[in-house]
Amino acid sequence: MISATRIFGIGHAPDIKVKITDIPGRKREQGTITKLETLPVFLDRESVKGKGIKVECIGHITTKSQDLDFLHLSQELAVPGELEKNISFEFAFINVAKSFESYYGNQVTLRYLIRVALARKHLSNITQEADILVYHYAQSKEDLIKKLKMEVGLEDSLHIEFEYNKSKYDLRDVVVGKIFFRLVRIKIKLMELWIVKRETIESTPNAFNESEALIKYEIMDGEPFRGEFIPIRLFLGGLRLTPTFRDINKKFSVIYYLSLVLYDERNMGYYKQQEIVLYRRQVDDELVDTIY
Repeated sequence: MISATRIFGIGHAPDIKVKITDIPGRKREQGTITKLETLPVFLDRESVKGKGIKVECIGHITTKSQDLDFLHLSQELAVPGELEKNISFEFAFINVAKSFESYYGNQVTLRYLIRVALARKHLSNITQEADILVYHYAQSKEDLIKKLKMEVGLEDSLHIEFEYNKSKYDLRDVVVGKIFFRLVRIKIKLMELWIVKRETIESTPNAFNESEALIKYEIMDGEPFRGEFIPIRLFLGGLRLTPTFRDINKKFSVIYYLSLVLYDERNMGYYKQQEIVLYRRQVDDELVDTIY
């Protein structure tokens, strides 16, 4: 809704509000960890409707060194003139191809937004934006049960085998596995399982990487013995993970790893990590009606 005394005159500054048309049962989630408001979730090819004046549907990527629009649709909703009272304008971007999922990271942001612009003669333009979230759900379940098996060895002092139940997990999944100690000749005082996220920003001439340990889960506190095995059960549901992203618009990737970390009595650390694939699976309470 827009309220003002004049659009192009010298009157009071217009008050612009953008309202995205909602449907019953649409899922809403936070766009970032720090945002207090929730945003409506849309799917690829789903229409986006609402109210504004000149309105744009934009897909935008922001990195440390670059800003890029990969989607830009525009509609003129009103001709130049005066506005004497509150008025609203309907808009609809039909069957919009939203090629990538929304992502709010430390070094890169991929966001979708509706921007309303009001041009004023002899005065600066007034704009207002409203974000929406875009989710992509996995279509295939191939290769989801492939197990991960790895070994950690340190000369003749340490030999550990560990196994995870699969290599691909949905965002609400549980990592189930076990660790088997075949040889232990050093004093291990602590063992942790980390989930590490790595953002890679593709830029010319060099790529920039940043890794972040999202969680450090203590598996063992104390010295293990040869022949001992330790079960692993790590719930992913509350960790605010995203799907794995690879070479998104040739600008960035987001990869996740399971990292096994051991510390000996001298606080020396030993690391072994393995890439896992995360995907978004649609479940009953996430169903969103699609408008075409």
